[in-house]
Amino acid sequence: MAGLIIASLDEATLAQAACLLADLDPDLAGIYARLGPPPLWAREEGFPTLLYIILEQQVSLASARAAYQRLLAAATPLTPESFLQMDDLELKSIGFSRQKTGYGRNLARAILQGELDLAALGWLDDSEVRSQLLKIKGIGPWTANIYLLMALLRPDIWPRQDLALAVAVQRVKRLASRPSLDEMEALSQGWRPWRAVAARMLWQDYLSSNGRRIT
Repeated sequence: MAGLIIASLDEATLAQAACLLADLDPDLAGIYARLGPPPLWAREEGFPTLLYIILEQQVSLASARAAYQRLLAAATPLTPESFLQMDDLELKSIGFSRQKTGYGRNLARAILQGELDLAALGWLDDSEVRSQLLKIKGIGPWTANIYLLMALLRPDIWPRQDLALAVAVQRVKRLASRPSLDEMEALSQGWRPWRAVAARMLWQDYLSSNGRRIT
């Protein structure tokens, strides 16, 4: 509901919820026993983080991280105004595709024109936050959910569109094939109201099983 501060995760509630999920689900218990509580993976609210998530769409995390670091070096501070001052060639050299350049500019303009108030999102419930973000061309369900999960730290967000999450679910639940979006949704129901914590545990397992750094 608008006008209410929505509870968000912190390190303490994350650890408590991970322990609770491990008690409820033997497969998550296996992750918890091997790896302990997952990282919070918190990001600051605001334009830079949402732009970073746009960069992460359909590319490797390492590629997006490298492009984002180049962007921060080129535009400090990174604001809607400074982003709009950059031309196509600059953004291409940083790692923005033509499509993501357009998405970033749509976002920057929406903020400057008052169509999107990122500072106000913390006062809205999850569905209202999604509604506000999805108005912006270039922001789909995955991007909106990752912002809710990592920037707003909402506890029950389930980014079922995430490929790594689906791969982790298939492995942890020993499924014959990668789950569909509907199957992802159904599988998550037993983890309410801590699905964002379950997602972190599954990402933690995904990174560990692929020999990647968990930080």
